[in-house]
Amino acid sequence: MCYTSEAGAPRLGVVIDDEVHDASRLLGGQVIRDVQELLELGDKADRLRDVVSSDRARRASAPVAEPMLMSPVLRPPNIRDHIAFEEHATRNFTRELAPVWYRRPIHYYSNTARLVGHDGPVVTPATERLDYELEIAAVIGREVSDATADDALSAIFGFTIFNDWSARDLQPDEMAYGLGPSKGKDFASSVGPAVVTADELAAHLREGVLHLTCVVRVNGQTWAESNSKNQYHSWTTMIVHASQDSRLLPGDLLASGTVGGCSIGEAIRLGKPAHYLEPGDVVELEVEGIGVLRNTIREPVAPVARRPFRAHELPPMPQPIKHDA
Repeated sequence: MCYTSEAGAPRLGVVIDDEVHDASRLLGGQVIRDVQELLELGDKADRLRDVVSSDRARRASAPVAEPMLMSPVLRPPNIRDHIAFEEHATRNFTRELAPVWYRRPIHYYSNTARLVGHDGPVVTPATERLDYELEIAAVIGREVSDATADDALSAIFGFTIFNDWSARDLQPDEMAYGLGPSKGKDFASSVGPAVVTADELAAHLREGVLHLTCVVRVNGQTWAESNSKNQYHSWTTMIVHASQDSRLLPGDLLASGTVGGCSIGEAIRLGKPAHYLEPGDVVELEVEGIGVLRNTIREPVAPVARRPFRAHELPPMPQPIKHDA
């Protein structure tokens, strides 16, 4: 994970027995800002793993008092966000899925400059329909091009939680032309609370898919309970596709897309007491084995000119699914 030091600078932290320890101190001095910088230093990740497993080193390190967390990857080279769950793809969109969705793990590129960490505020953008999306993201650990199915998973350093905040009134408007999403996703993504290394989640990884319980809570109330085991496109498939004729770099994020049921539109359709988010709402995304990523929706610090949406411009509200008596 990444936290803010007493001097206000970002520092990489390691969780040991539920306490955060400074990675730079564990490694003997060199300042490391985040997970990406650790990975770019080559063998430092393996050295850090060895140090953490050493009782002597752990006893010599004092935990950080009340760390303020940041995104564990501060400025990833790229964020590729997929839509890999059929349940979300069919339930959250009114159009029929194109056959290409089943053939290829479709993704778009998200904004690397608007990442928020655990407990960081998310400023309300120009939208009347602010939505969360619970996703899991793989953090790429080494440079890879044209990965094969046999070596794709070895490129993953670890996994974290990814909240792909969405402006649901902007998104369909700008995607109507066949491009995007852009401004509907541009304002923020949350990452954290930490990166859990792939070996720690190996028992949950089956045929390239993580089997993890996922829960969404808003203001303490459960709005979604699901499992990532229903991911249609595996991590193997996504890495092979993303690296074809391209390069994945250390620190790159590959997000899974929304786990089925884990967006507001789906919650409404399933009859949950859900509503689009408002300032003051506290959103918690919990993923088994990774932790809880929490953010609070906040009003803009200074008022800005925002084009209001007229009622006829808004896409229809999701309707609850009707069940036969």
